[in-house]
This record gives sequence, structure tokens and C-alpha cells, in this order.
Amino acid sequence: MQLRIWNRNVLVNWGVPIAAVFLALVVGAFFLGLAGANPLVAYRSMFYEALGTRYGLTETVVKAVPLLLVGLGICIAFRTGMINIGAEGQMIIGAITGTAFALSFPGLPAPLLILFSFLAGFVGGALYGFIPGILKAHLNVNEILTTVMLNSVALQLQFLLLRGLMMDPQERAYGTGYPQSASIVEAARLSRLIPRARIHSGVFIAIILAVIVFVLLWKTTIGYRMRAVGKNYDAAVYGGIRVKRYLVLSMVLAGGLAGLAGTIEVVGVHYRLLDGVSAGYGFSGIVAALFGQLHPLGTIPSAFFFGALLFGAERLQRSVGVPSAMVHVIQGLVVVFVVSSDYLTKRFLQKRVDVGFKRLRQEGVAAPEELPLQGRSHE
Repeated sequence: MQLRIWNRNVLVNWGVPIAAVFLALVVGAFFLGLAGANPLVAYRSMFYEALGTRYGLTETVVKAVPLLLVGLGICIAFRTGMINIGAEGQMIIGAITGTAFALSFPGLPAPLLILFSFLAGFVGGALYGFIPGILKAHLNVNEILTTVMLNSVALQLQFLLLRGLMMDPQERAYGTGYPQSASIVEAARLSRLIPRARIHSGVFIAIILAVIVFVLLWKTTIGYRMRAVGKNYDAAVYGGIRVKRYLVLSMVLAGGLAGLAGTIEVVGVHYRLLDGVSAGYGFSGIVAALFGQLHPLGTIPSAFFFGALLFGAERLQRSVGVPSAMVHVIQGLVVVFVVSSDYLTKRFLQKRVDVGFKRLRQEGVAAPEELPLQGRSHE
């Protein structure tokens, strides 16, 4: 009986998001048809470009790295009950601080320069995540509003720095004024795994961090308390957990991981800070985390899947000749359907729980919610 219920829950948790992506592609096919393209040819080209060529596979992995890092932060925040929509801004701040360190200390040995650049990016993103976390914990300011607004602040700060203090001196000297920083030194760059490809060693860092986040959330007392706060705030308070501390901690860790993603984009891919360095990964990472069921290990294949989807969608414009706006339509449809599927999955599972409680009451058995709570301190 228990095995059957477990199998049914697994089917719902994973089957619904997969069905959501399929439905999004079906609806996308309708719009592709309106644009004058053959949907079957378009989708075949999209997935072949992403998974059927060496270049496509390497670029899929390149896109998966920031998606995975952002997704891990989203797993931590959402599991603690914090709806972090600010990963885009946190990623930008991390890219700024990581680049600033790499440019400021070019003479450091390569291992130290890369390590401290990572730390600078992590700290920058963590501090930016700390702001909405502390506002939520102590002033009950809605974290959705603050994180969305802070995204705009980070974007404008990057705009200002790349046209002022951090602009490449050569751009200023030549009078071209292109918004980019100076190139970081060779010692600050991550090693490339394949010649003439952009895939870099950051992929191993991201996977290792996924395992670490899994251990943190499911194998440590801190992770248990964070998940308890996310499951039931009032019960966590009753149980003696210092919920405000863990609300802030979740946003600090989420911001730090997003900031690290920004730094890795600089030291692993672009080698300088650019306008648009975040490339929407802060938002796409949320969808990847939801598709991975907010589980760090589930986010690994989810990030690679969405990396393929993003790269393949970008190639549609060249291979099939659809307008560039159609690429964003397909990506947006996937986002809407996956996020909606997460809501529907929770509603379905909650309904099953309610039905189970109703049966228990009819049989004269006290439902768990009716049992007396046993206070126990977790501190």
C-alpha cells in the first residue's frame, strides 16, 4: 500500500512538470504555425542543434552551469518559505564584485586569484540577498516586492559602472565607449575542458555544490530547521526554532550562490563584465529549480534540460527563420506552464491529504492536525 502511494506521488511530482513542458511546446507549435514555420521541423532543429552536435552539447552545458547554481539557491530559499525572485540582481552583483576583485589583484597566483574571486562574488550576492531577508524577517516586508525592485537596482548599477568606473580603459581611449570592463588576466580564468569550445571546469564546481546543498538541507540540523520553517512557520516558532535567523540565512545562501553564478560566467565564459552578463539565468533558474522539484539533485538534470531548451530556442531563429520574438514566446510558455504545474501539483497532493484526514475522522481516528502538539526546543 505504502509503495503504491509512493509511486503515485512520484508520478505526480515528476509527470506533471514533464506534461507541462510538453503542453507548452504544443501551444508553441501553434504560434510557430502562425509565424509560417513548420512546428515539427522547428522542434527537430531545436533539439538537434542543442543535443545532436558537439557545439550544441558544449553550449548546453555552459548554459546549465549558471542555471544549476541559481537553482540551488532557489531550492534553499523556497524550501525555507522565502520566494526569492531576485536571483537576477544577485547574479549581477556577484559578477560585479568577482570581476572587481580579479581586476584589482591580477598578480595573485592563479589558484588564489580564482578562489578569492569566487568568494568575492559569493559575498557580493550574499549581501544583496541579505537585504530582502532581513527586511522580511524583522519588518515583514514582502520579499517578492523587494527582490524584484532590487533586480532593477542591480541592473542600473551595472549600467552605471560599465559606462564609468569599470569601463575598459581601451574603450575610453579609443572613444568607442562600448559598455564592458577590461579583460581579466589569464590566471583568473577557469580552464576549458575541450579545445575550441566554451565548456569550462565550472560545471564540476556546480555539481559538487549541488551535492553539498543536498547534504545541507537533508542531512544537517540547520537544513532540517530551514525546511521546518518553510513547511509551517507557526509550528517552527512553537518548536523553538529561531525562524528569523533561518529566513535571513536562506536568502544569504541563495544570494551567494547566484552571485557565484555571476562570477563563474565572467571567469569561465566571457573573461570580462558585460552588459547582459546574467542573460536571464536568474529567472530561468527558478523554473529549473521548480522542474527539479526544489531538490538539489533533481535540479542537476533539470538545469541541463533547460540549458538545452534555451540554446535550442536561440538557434531556431537561424535554422528555421522565425522572428526572434518567437524564441521568447516559446521560452515564456515553458516558464508559465512549469510554474503553473507546480501550483497544480501542490493542490492535488493537498487534496489527497485532506481526503485522507476526512476518512480518519469518519473512522473516529484523530487526524494529525488534531493531535496535541508536543513542544520541543531545537536550539
